[in-house]
Amino acid sequence: MSSIHILGIDLGKHSFHAVAHNYSGKEVLRRKYNRNQLLKFIVNLEPTTIAFEACGGAHWLARKCSEFGHRVRLIPPQYVKPYVKSNKNDFIDAAAIAEAASRPSMRFVAVKSEEAQVIAAIHRVRNAYVKERTACMSRIGAILLEFGLSFPRGHAKMKVLFQWLAEQNQPLPKSLMTELISIHEHYSYLNEKVKCQAQKLQAIVGNNYQAQLLKTVPGIGDLTATLCVADVSSANNFSNGRDMAAWLGLVPRQFSTGGKTKLLSMSKRGNKQLRTLFIHGARAVLSRLETAGKVFGDWLVNLRASKPFNVVVVALANKLARIAWAVLYHRQAFKAA
Repeated sequence: MSSIHILGIDLGKHSFHAVAHNYSGKEVLRRKYNRNQLLKFIVNLEPTTIAFEACGGAHWLARKCSEFGHRVRLIPPQYVKPYVKSNKNDFIDAAAIAEAASRPSMRFVAVKSEEAQVIAAIHRVRNAYVKERTACMSRIGAILLEFGLSFPRGHAKMKVLFQWLAEQNQPLPKSLMTELISIHEHYSYLNEKVKCQAQKLQAIVGNNYQAQLLKTVPGIGDLTATLCVADVSSANNFSNGRDMAAWLGLVPRQFSTGGKTKLLSMSKRGNKQLRTLFIHGARAVLSRLETAGKVFGDWLVNLRASKPFNVVVVALANKLARIAWAVLYHRQAFKAA
């Protein structure tokens, strides 16, 4: 029987630092490995608990460790920091990870499947294209402003850029027009790439039952449904919908003491991208308040009449997150009240 109870690993790009504790909490191993050496060590190690931070490459290694029969514990980095003693180095970090994993009240991150990581990668690539497209539009506007032309905002005008320039009856240098043609071609290329990524997500929704269930919720489309499937993975990772909303940062920050409860603005913790999509979905629902009132009842109508618009948006986003959890947990389509 192995004396190792918990193995803490500090992950790196090329090197991995491992510290092992026995059942009494005493350090019994401290070693540095490269990637191949680490995999060989884990294969030959008797089944035990292996812990590391939920960072780049963590989910891949977690799946490998699970294949070899080990129990994997992924810990959010902010929960490891309090256990770092004295100065910081890789071995101290690994020891802190092993110490944190031994705490009975520690919170862990669920291991993502390969499919979930692929969906998340498609979203990241799409977001990169969108960001680059926005920068391209801003670049065209800034160039034209240097020549006395204030270009209107929006994709509708950008698509007919040269028609708009012709209507201004203001001559521009030929060399400048050559540059504008080049930039506009790049803008059109990015438009096609964004559409391509959207089509990939639509295909995933067509083949994923959970995503199809999520789309029955008003305010949840292909983007939110696929990212929810990828990042939430299983509704069993949360005790209830309120926990999922808190994980998304859609609840107030709390600063309570002395028996006095003090709630501040929304916490903005957790998954920023998914939180943003839920808020955009809530904003879209509120744009048709008459229809939204029929779906969500008088609660939403009364709240809109008494609270600022953005406050109502966050409150509805919180409700959408709770509904999404219920849909995933019960595996039933959303039914309006």
